Amino acid sequence: MSKVRVVTDSASDLPDDLAAQLNIDVIPLSIRFGEEEFVDRRDLTPAQFWAKCKSSKHLPETAAPAPGAFQQAFERAAAAGYDGVIVVALSEVLSATHQAATLGAQAVDGVIDVRVVDTRAVSMAQGLIAIEVAEAAATGASLEDLVTLCENLSSRVGVIGTINTLEHLIKGGRLKGAKALLGSALAIKPLLALKDGLVSEAGRARTRTKALAQCAAAARAAAPLQRMAIAHGSADDIDGLIEELRTIPCAGPLINTEIGSVVGTHGGPGIVAVCWISA
Repeated sequence: MSKVRVVTDSASDLPDDLAAQLNIDVIPLSIRFGEEEFVDRRDLTPAQFWAKCKSSKHLPETAAPAPGAFQQAFERAAAAGYDGVIVVALSEVLSATHQAATLGAQAVDGVIDVRVVDTRAVSMAQGLIAIEVAEAAATGASLEDLVTLCENLSSRVGVIGTINTLEHLIKGGRLKGAKALLGSALAIKPLLALKDGLVSEAGRARTRTKALAQCAAAARAAAPLQRMAIAHGSADDIDGLIEELRTIPCAGPLINTEIGSVVGTHGGPGIVAVCWISA
C-alpha cells in the first residue's frame, strides 16, 4: 500500500475540520487590505474577513503562497514517511498558486515524489476533488492512481453561482468581460460559472431570488451527483436554496460551508456558489 499525502490550498474553501479529518494539508494564500496583510484562515477566519470587508475602506487583494510554503509541506510529508504527495491545486489560470506548488516540488526533487494537478476549479469544486482524492489516498491508492482520479474528477465538476456586487470581480480582473455587465448591473444579478478554469458569465436573473433558483436548477440538471456543496460569503438568504439542493439526487451529503478570504476577495459579500461532481 502506498502512503500519499494530499495537499491543497485555501482557495478550496475546505472546512478546517474536514481537512483535519481527512489529513489534507491546506497551504494558505495571503490577503491584503491596503497595507495590512493576513495569512488566510490563520490570521483571518472567514467570519473575520467578511467583517473586515464591511469596515475597511480598502478592497481586499490576494497573493499566492510562496514556493517555500509548499516546499515545507512536501518536506514535512517526507519526514513523516509518506511515499509521495499530490497537490490538488487551484485553477492555474486564476492564480500563481499552481506555479508556486510546481516550484516547491522542484525544490524537493530526489527527496519525495510530488505531482501538482491543475483542477481547473476553485472554491468547493476544488474542495470536493480534494475530499475524493484524500478518501482514495486513505485506502492506499498509488500516486499514479490518485493523479488519474484527480484529473477525471476535474472533468466532472460543475460550479454555478451569483454575486451581489461586480465591484470586486472587476477590480480583481477575474471575470472575462465583466465591464460589459456594468450597464445593466443595477437591474440584473449575474450568474457565474467555471469554464476551462476561468470564471465566466452563465446568464442573468432579474432578482436575487431568481438567481438562486437558477443555481438550484443548474445543479439539478447535472444530477445524479456524486458530491455537492454550497459555499457562501456573508449570505443570509440561502435557506430556501439549501432545502432545494437537499432534494437533488446525490450520493453524498450536502456540504454547507463559508467562502473564505480568497474567493471572497473576488466575489464580494453575498456571493453564493453551488459546486458538484457529477456521478
